Amino acid sequence: MANTKFKDTDMQAIIGWVLRAGVFVSMLVVFIGGVIYLSRHSSEHIDYHEFKGVPDFVHTLPGIFHGILDGRGRAIIQAGIILLIATPVLRIIFSAIGFMIEKDYLYVGITLLVLLIIISAMLTGHGG
Repeated sequence: MANTKFKDTDMQAIIGWVLRAGVFVSMLVVFIGGVIYLSRHSSEHIDYHEFKGVPDFVHTLPGIFHGILDGRGRAIIQAGIILLIATPVLRIIFSAIGFMIEKDYLYVGITLLVLLIIISAMLTGHGG
């Protein structure tokens, strides 16, 4: 019977696929949001003497979700950016899973610590 043990190279291939797919999907979502935004707002006259800022609905996840359901281009673009930010976080999660499969618990701990730092920085708004 053939040895079907999961190899490190298999996990690296999966992680590479996750990174490529995450970047591609986020790029596609941003592109679709940009097309929708430009199709709705391309004929508007812009007054550069008055700064309007970013609409309130793109500041929270529920606002972005409702904006997507309403077909707002800015919300779709924001969702694509969030997907792009989530891609390396998924890579860290897959790395932790790979280290668990290999029973390399030191690296599991280090990877989970990095994940905890990233998530706490995202939730508290502290960076660097």
